[in-house]
Amino acid sequence: MTTTVYDATQIDPRWWSWEGMHGGWVAGAALTAVRDSYAGGDRPVRSLTTHYLAPVGTGPLRFSGTAPATGRRTATCLFTGHQDGEPVVLGSALFGHGRGGPAHAGLTAPEVPEPVDCLPVELPADLALFARQLEIRPATADLPLAGGPRAVLVAWVRFRDDRPVDAAAVATLADVLPPALYARWHTPRPVPTAEMTVHFTDALDDGPAHGWSLVRIRTDHAGGGWAVDDSAVWSADRRLLAAARQARVVREPLTPQTAAGTMNS
Repeated sequence: MTTTVYDATQIDPRWWSWEGMHGGWVAGAALTAVRDSYAGGDRPVRSLTTHYLAPVGTGPLRFSGTAPATGRRTATCLFTGHQDGEPVVLGSALFGHGRGGPAHAGLTAPEVPEPVDCLPVELPADLALFARQLEIRPATADLPLAGGPRAVLVAWVRFRDDRPVDAAAVATLADVLPPALYARWHTPRPVPTAEMTVHFTDALDDGPAHGWSLVRIRTDHAGGGWAVDDSAVWSADRRLLAAARQARVVREPLTPQTAAGTMNS
């Protein structure tokens, strides 16, 4: 197998989150780096798995990849991302042509008001600097750090730069809301993603979506210092774009001094 090394991906520091770059943004950057070489320019991505080995800093991120399985309809890519010579991210992407087959819509969008009827919320910059790149409008009564009964958050989200909602953007959106446990808590704490897998639907086969996306995240289980979060992204017209699942580490709350040191490091 031939290993391909890509031009360094330049980190956008505006996508900072807690102690490193936003995990969804990193996943989208990885997909962008490997997509053209292994998708052949016409195979849509079907799944993307990203393992986060260490926090990604603001220096250049260099990806390398191999394609151990490439056929007429599908291609699989294994990739690694390095910073300062050390691996910080590794994962895989599966690309595949569309084909005829039965349709089933088992994961439907929740019944919520339209974005114009939802009030925007500003996430604290010291916890989620990246949120300044987004407009977030909670669509239910569940709010971050409100101490509610459910570990679930649902919100309309759109990029402030009006970028097309392609697969890389959808990977970002799948991780863009706070961890769902925040809906039950009053005090923030780091809950970094250790692994995330995003499954993309055929809704993106004909091109990207645009404008608002409806995002839902919920915690299916938490215990032993770990949590399993399940998320989904729908287009403005309620078409499912992707379903994702991630394993998260639940850490102790940070003191204000520690949080400030983390942001300034």
